[in-house]
Amino acid sequence: MDQSTYVMVKPDAVKRGLIGEVVSRFEATGLKIERMEFGFVERAQAEANYAEHVGKSFYDGLIEYITSGPVLKMIVSGPDAVMVCRKLMGATDPREAAPGTIRGDLGLTLDANVVHGSDSEQSAKREIEIFFGK
Repeated sequence: MDQSTYVMVKPDAVKRGLIGEVVSRFEATGLKIERMEFGFVERAQAEANYAEHVGKSFYDGLIEYITSGPVLKMIVSGPDAVMVCRKLMGATDPREAAPGTIRGDLGLTLDANVVHGSDSEQSAKREIEIFFGK
């Protein structure tokens, strides 16, 4: 079943010049980039996106990091796009991500893990709205 999901190339990857590498990996799987926007995450967007982490020890650092530099925001679509993107990205912690995944090959640390992707269809709808509007 075709679905859309949200993917963001994070500030560490942009700074390291990895946008082309990351985007090409999604395209190589047959997924389609429906929409793409280069820019900064506004603080309100970051707070809305990571609202479930409010009060956790890493929350403030997460907000600071994701708003610290430019990112590439994308809507990616295709059959089972959420699951396909999650598999392609690999485990959140690059040290645990399998070789061949984006984070396994390119990630440096848990914080600087190159890419964010929605973890469910519901999250995808919510995140697309946060970053691209209705």
